[in-house]
Amino acid sequence: MTTKTETSLAIAEKACQTIMKTFTPAELPPANRWHYHQSVFLYGMMRVWEATGKDEYFDYMKAYVDNLLDDEGNFYFDRDELDSLQVGILLFPLYEATKEKKYLIAAKKLRNLLNTINKTSEGGYWHKDKYPYQMWLDGLFMAGPFMVMYDNHFNEPELVQSVLLQENLMRKHMKDPNTGLPFHAWDEKKEQPWANKETGCSPEFWGRSVGWYGTALVDLLELLEGQKHGQEVFVEELKQFIPAIVNFQDEESGLWYQIVDKGDREDNWLESSCSSLFIYTIAKAIKAGIVDDSYKAVVDKAYEGLLEHMVKVDGDHLELSGICIGTSAGVYDYYVGRPTSENDLHGMGGFILALMAVHDISK
Repeated sequence: MTTKTETSLAIAEKACQTIMKTFTPAELPPANRWHYHQSVFLYGMMRVWEATGKDEYFDYMKAYVDNLLDDEGNFYFDRDELDSLQVGILLFPLYEATKEKKYLIAAKKLRNLLNTINKTSEGGYWHKDKYPYQMWLDGLFMAGPFMVMYDNHFNEPELVQSVLLQENLMRKHMKDPNTGLPFHAWDEKKEQPWANKETGCSPEFWGRSVGWYGTALVDLLELLEGQKHGQEVFVEELKQFIPAIVNFQDEESGLWYQIVDKGDREDNWLESSCSSLFIYTIAKAIKAGIVDDSYKAVVDKAYEGLLEHMVKVDGDHLELSGICIGTSAGVYDYYVGRPTSENDLHGMGGFILALMAVHDISK
């Protein structure tokens, strides 16, 4: 059975329903943990809830958070990594809908992580304390939107300036002048086995990390709309970033590869989570007027490619394949040797976000 006759919103609901029928909120893997895997999926579900108004999606998202949070806003989370902040983006819509103070108390606890996490000499956040002196592209998505949402609720504009700094440092140290793409990671000390001895960069453009970077830029611009913090630099970067990723869209499938610029290598492979995040970024940029409508052809081709090559539907059950599992920084062989999985939340979250962005530009 195909999805070609269904709207992108209907497919997004089917993806949500598949996961909801497979896992209770507490069972979302990794079970009973405050973790970005679940939150990426729930962020997609939040977009579906906003579009449909169906309480079952809001209730599922709320049940996940409430399972981990007590009535006083106490909860356990890893206090030494930016990944923990990403889950915090769920707290603000929950508070707005319920006015339960525990969600804002939890947000304040998360915000304090930024006071203690280590930094590079220029003020760039280490991705995790166990990854010394390393900035990863992933970190802009993991921390940036939460920091802006926090400022919007608690009036702490220095957090927005910190987000601008983090992105600036990534551009300064990690952007490749030849392709226009950002490398996955940067080691200030240039000591990691993967680090270029001159630049400190990891050697590859890993698809999902590049996708996180683009997703962060369009989401940050949406959150900062109407404000004046200097975020126009994000607009200018997207105008360069989007043509750069489009240059490497696979001509036949419309998708992107695990290592974005090396689709000609036999051991490289098409990957669904990065393809989804690129669809999301480009579609959101079209909607915002950052790039023109000619890019809709890129989105359409990628969207059709995802449905054709990566999605199977059996009745009400949807299966998304070609999802790279959780991955650190490394060299080419490490990335292409990573296993793939079906319905991993990295992929399902990005897929639902892509579907909702396609829905938004189809109205």
